Amino acid sequence: MLSASEYFWRMIRLAVTVALMSACRTSQDEYVPWNSDMYGPSYGKPPQCVDIPEDLRLCHNVGYNQMLLPNLLEHETMAEVKQQASSWVPLVYKNCHPGTQVFLCSLFAPVCLERPIYPCRWLCEAVRDGCTPIMEAFGFPWPEMLTCDKFPQGDVCIAMTQPNATEASKPTGYSPICPPCDHEMKTDAMLEHMCASEFAFKAKIREVKRENMDRKVILQKRKKMLKEGNLSKKDMKTLVLYLKNGADCPCQQLDNLGNQYLIMGRKVDKQHLLTGIHKWDKSSKEFKKAVKKLKTHKCPAFENVFK
Repeated sequence: MLSASEYFWRMIRLAVTVALMSACRTSQDEYVPWNSDMYGPSYGKPPQCVDIPEDLRLCHNVGYNQMLLPNLLEHETMAEVKQQASSWVPLVYKNCHPGTQVFLCSLFAPVCLERPIYPCRWLCEAVRDGCTPIMEAFGFPWPEMLTCDKFPQGDVCIAMTQPNATEASKPTGYSPICPPCDHEMKTDAMLEHMCASEFAFKAKIREVKRENMDRKVILQKRKKMLKEGNLSKKDMKTLVLYLKNGADCPCQQLDNLGNQYLIMGRKVDKQHLLTGIHKWDKSSKEFKKAVKKLKTHKCPAFENVFK
């Protein structure tokens, strides 16, 4: 029996194939080759159908087993695909939109068909609008390579739900918690926050204030550095962090100022953003495991993707 995901992608492939046969029915002379500007980037070699490897975490479980390489983002080698795609795995786990994985994998690991099929523009816009607030909380903009205007509106394209999908389409487990405060004692979440950060330290919080749509986090003077990044001693003395767009979302950690916290952040423009906050609790196995891995964990290269 097919799983729901396998059935879904089988139906997509069937529908797209039928539509393509219809579009190409006039004559063989009208067939548009892969390297046409109408259908995306020009490749140095024709795309090949290859197995999706297990360590391509973003798309290994997406519902089909093979992909085109080069892909629709002009990544020519599997090593490049893996490196670029790994930066997006945490976003899928944040559940910011139910179509996030389908949208990203239609580009990073496109399904094997006779012609490249891009995601629908409205799907891109829905994922962008749902996920941008979470990305901005960590100081990352929506990247230029995913500008939605470049994707088709009415042509054959990859979709997931209806364009007029409502709030009810949000996945089970969707949480309004401020992204840097989410899943406090999960090792994977702590490591993801660390990877989105330039510095990390142990400290107490003196005061939290609302400033426009952000929350301003004022720290106590004593801090134990775990990851210095580009912070100077002068920066450390006057360091103030901002929870971006976090004025109204829940953050339990900021409600109790008596605890010690593992605090992470990164500098964006002239502000230092709070990208992760976790209670300093050595009785937690998850916490001890995460802290132990902080210095050796290999992070994806976000800077190569989000620009």
